[in-house]
Amino acid sequence: MPSAPVDPVGQPAPADPHNGFDRYFKITQRGSSVAREIRGGFATFFAMAYIIVLNPIILGSAKDMYGHHLNSGQLVTATVVTAAFTTLLMGVFGNVPIALAAGLGVNTVVALQLAPRMSWPDAMGMVVLAGLVVMLLVATGLRERVMNAVPGGLRKGIAIGIGLFIMLIGLVDSGFVSRIPDVAQTTVPLQLGATGHLDGWPVLIFALGAMLTLVLLVRKVPGAILISIVAMTVLAIVINLVAKVPSWGLTVPKWPGNPVSSPDFGLIGHISLFGGFHKVGILTGILFVFTVLLSSFFDAMGTVLGVGDKAGLTDEKGRIPGINKILFIDGMGVAAGGVSSSSAGTCFVESTAGVGEGARTGLASIVTGALFAVSLFLTPLATMVPSQAATPALVAVGFMILAGSIKDIDWSDWSISIPAFLAMVIMPFTYSITNGIGIGFITFTVLRLALGRGKEVPVPMYVVSAVFLFYYLMPAFGLA
Repeated sequence: MPSAPVDPVGQPAPADPHNGFDRYFKITQRGSSVAREIRGGFATFFAMAYIIVLNPIILGSAKDMYGHHLNSGQLVTATVVTAAFTTLLMGVFGNVPIALAAGLGVNTVVALQLAPRMSWPDAMGMVVLAGLVVMLLVATGLRERVMNAVPGGLRKGIAIGIGLFIMLIGLVDSGFVSRIPDVAQTTVPLQLGATGHLDGWPVLIFALGAMLTLVLLVRKVPGAILISIVAMTVLAIVINLVAKVPSWGLTVPKWPGNPVSSPDFGLIGHISLFGGFHKVGILTGILFVFTVLLSSFFDAMGTVLGVGDKAGLTDEKGRIPGINKILFIDGMGVAAGGVSSSSAGTCFVESTAGVGEGARTGLASIVTGALFAVSLFLTPLATMVPSQAATPALVAVGFMILAGSIKDIDWSDWSISIPAFLAMVIMPFTYSITNGIGIGFITFTVLRLALGRGKEVPVPMYVVSAVFLFYYLMPAFGLA
């Protein structure tokens, strides 16, 4: 008799659906439970709650061509509304443990490339257009064909790259690793801590949180990641109260004087779909939309593949059933981010924190989305968890993704292992999922052609490789 399914922390899952709710979300079928989904939803929220603070800083610090800034309070509301709406959609209709919010990288493109050349409504209109194109690509089946054309070994390389990338995000956001300033005149880009040494209470919180998370995972304690986040947050609050720590980064771990805030919906709906083309011209406008589209398209693709692989949602061919719904909702996230003026929404790689807690279904996303909705009125509480308490989850999950995928790559076939290797290392080294996928695709296509195995390369891989090549060569032609 086969044994019952076992979750990541060693607890047996029930064998048969209990009711219609269980059946709809496939909780039991996927070897999960309501408790695990709730834990996973909380873990994902805490791991990505920083976006509530960070996105308004990135967008609010930039000016459009008229010198206008976006209001910080309105940006907080727009960011939270978009995250709540799109994550709830993903939970109810996509039924996967993937949360969405304003995409880092895309918001920088909007703030530094689009806005200075046009008005804010014009820039956000271009984001909406990119989202509409993404949805059109999904509706025509082109986006799914691209994903299905990716060879299994390269898929695993992308998943591992995601794992290494989120681990580096955790190390950098916690302050455990930092960028060496250019004034240091060294070719070494990163260092330990802020000065080459580990010092300060925030880094200690991260180090203790990382050790606690790993110890709990090794001992197969249910709720390991969430327990660590809560415990380190409490400890950080106590330390900050006693030691008066000068800097925690974006989020200071202290009880807010007024935990309730009033949302300001002033930015939502302030867009001009085609105004940007009048400012910069048709060709430049198309290239701007293309830049947003490319980043959103492939960042989400990598995240969906990585999270789906880690959550065990893929079939024997490495494909995720019902992928079109997931990708369409992601396209809606891009457009919704433009409509709300919070920049393009996209699938968040921090969703792996919830998967690490055992989340396997959309119920976890519903929990995460509901927490975002609540934070609309309780933003001071939502941003009370310091990054040093949440980022240990990213380090632990990064390892789990690598451990679960690296053995499935055929390292003896260099035409697949080299592209997989490049994809997995380019992502963290360039801080971009899109770059890792692009270099991996181009290398795979070139190597197979060099071996006279061009017929083994699916047509979508040729097309996408050519698109990436054009994207990378745009500066050389004066188009960037």
